[in-house]
Amino acid sequence: MNGYDPRTSTGIPTEPVGSMPRPTTLQDAYAAYDEGRIDKAALETEQESAVRDTIDRYQSTGAPIISDGEQRWSSFATYPITDTLAGTGLAPTLGPGGQFFAIFADGHGRQLPKLERGPFAYSNYAADSLRQSLPYATTPMKQAVIAPSMLALLYPLNEPVEGYSREEFEAKLIDECEQDIRLAFGAGAARVSVDFTEGRLATREDPRNPWTGAGLLPHFVELINRVMARFDAAERVDIGVHTCPGGDRDSVHSADVPYNNLLPEMFKIDAGYFLIQLASEREKDPVYESIGKNLRDDANGVVQMAYLGVINPGNPRVESAEEVAGRLVRAADFIPKQQIGSTDDCGFSPFSIDEKPNHGSPDFARDVAFQKIRNRVDGTRMAAEKLGVS
Repeated sequence: MNGYDPRTSTGIPTEPVGSMPRPTTLQDAYAAYDEGRIDKAALETEQESAVRDTIDRYQSTGAPIISDGEQRWSSFATYPITDTLAGTGLAPTLGPGGQFFAIFADGHGRQLPKLERGPFAYSNYAADSLRQSLPYATTPMKQAVIAPSMLALLYPLNEPVEGYSREEFEAKLIDECEQDIRLAFGAGAARVSVDFTEGRLATREDPRNPWTGAGLLPHFVELINRVMARFDAAERVDIGVHTCPGGDRDSVHSADVPYNNLLPEMFKIDAGYFLIQLASEREKDPVYESIGKNLRDDANGVVQMAYLGVINPGNPRVESAEEVAGRLVRAADFIPKQQIGSTDDCGFSPFSIDEKPNHGSPDFARDVAFQKIRNRVDGTRMAAEKLGVS
């Protein structure tokens, strides 16, 4: 579709998920903007500085494809609908007090706004940020976008929105998700992945969070496939889906859910590749086995790739290149080696305000993240040599 070959420099393909920790100075600027102490131009100056630093440091890792770290975004989930996590710049048809997307293991939660009226529309597209970032990069860039399944949670679970049915809302949502992906490719993204962190959570049945017990996983897969159906096989080779048990303030929301609740359903999505959290999984072999069993060699015209998580963003310990290589070589006992790639378990900081408590500070977490990425790249190259993949 775009001439980017994921195997060119590492044999086994390797790709990030998306986000990087925002520097303390940028997090302070977000807070100051919400409080009215600085204007949007001052916030944007800090965002640009963080993006430049992110791209410079990313490229120094030797990674064959990078992201801008989502430094301009409120979060991986809310960038289309609000400028900040506090709700500044919230889309006009939305209001506060929606469903909790997730309640994390440390007890904190992240709440979505609520659709109050139609018609629904994105206020921002991922390509808006990507266009600004690309001039700083000499390395190919990827773009993450949010899944329609996450934004489907904007519609109240058990009550209709007057004058705007769930069916009308979801039809517009599919249109907007397709547009988000097409605009990202049009802006110059080499790859686009769809963030689907709510997939595993959809099988948890947390009584504190009613949507998780509503049996929504099949519907979530259907929504994503409705987007995939808008693209032909050649396009879907470069469209991925990311799954993880969450990642915020170094905590997770669904690591206790059996992975096999999700994986057989997830691989029914007609995407070209999957970015799969695995480094932080306690028992890896059963997950490798499930991936090998369910990964398809013909997903409506594409051979699916499994990019396995070999880096844990929630833990400040830096995985060695040898450790990364060992995980990939072991995975090849269960998954065809030509269908294996590597990735990080999750974005390093999916929400713009994130203290990174396990690390001690977001600035230290940022330093650690780039060390981890370098070792992911080097370890992936080592594994390719050991497995004879080129």
